[in-house]
Amino acid sequence: MSTSSYVPPEVWKNDKQPGGKFGAINRPESGARFEQALPAGSHPFQLYSLGTPNGVKVSVMLEELLQLGIEGARYDAHLVNIMKGEQFGSGFVEVNPNSKIPALVDQSGPEPINIFESGAMLLYLAEKFNRFIPSDPAGRASCLSWLFWQMGSAPILGGGFGHFFAYAPEKMEYPINRFAMEAKRQLDVLDKQLAKHTYIAGEEYTIADIAIWPWYGVLAQGGIYEGSARFLDTASYKHLNRWAELVAQREAVKKGRTVLKM
Repeated sequence: MSTSSYVPPEVWKNDKQPGGKFGAINRPESGARFEQALPAGSHPFQLYSLGTPNGVKVSVMLEELLQLGIEGARYDAHLVNIMKGEQFGSGFVEVNPNSKIPALVDQSGPEPINIFESGAMLLYLAEKFNRFIPSDPAGRASCLSWLFWQMGSAPILGGGFGHFFAYAPEKMEYPINRFAMEAKRQLDVLDKQLAKHTYIAGEEYTIADIAIWPWYGVLAQGGIYEGSARFLDTASYKHLNRWAELVAQREAVKKGRTVLKM
């Protein structure tokens, strides 16, 4: 196993370009970097996003609501090119001070409501329209537990495994092994849950499925990071793959994935 001679300084400073796919746009400071107003359409919801695993969650949710005939869920979709740093424009930062996609504005009321973080958006929409979230206490608790499981787990898959496997400027054995082990543990958690239930939180399709599928369902089907499905042997998780295909065939999922695809 390779070793590194790097010794962390007493106080870290951003004095070296980190490299990698996203290295050029990352900085240790938050906030707007330039003035840019956000476009806005006439529909109740304004979605600012991109077709990434996090980005498609809300477009899928809105499309699911529209499939049910809920006119109040109509939305305008605005592409935010994160590789060009458009998430650092002043208008976007006003909606999401964390400068991450997606961002959502509900302009159906007397005053616009800004929502950021994809899990918060899914919960907001589920509660507003009373759809895709169980009404009984046990079902709701299960749904929210799995929703927040995704919020806490996906950074390990994306920022951990995905970064070092696909985006880092060089391949390093230790971080790839470390995060591959955790990614496989997460896949096993889902596979065992789905061995007992049709959907993530039970027999009902919920916002937990909408949150988890763009990461783990797509990963299982060979998406997200080239070569990762083979590397992680995702085909061996048969219950996860059964669920992944079931969700992938939903019309709202098919449409929601393509709304803001570059």
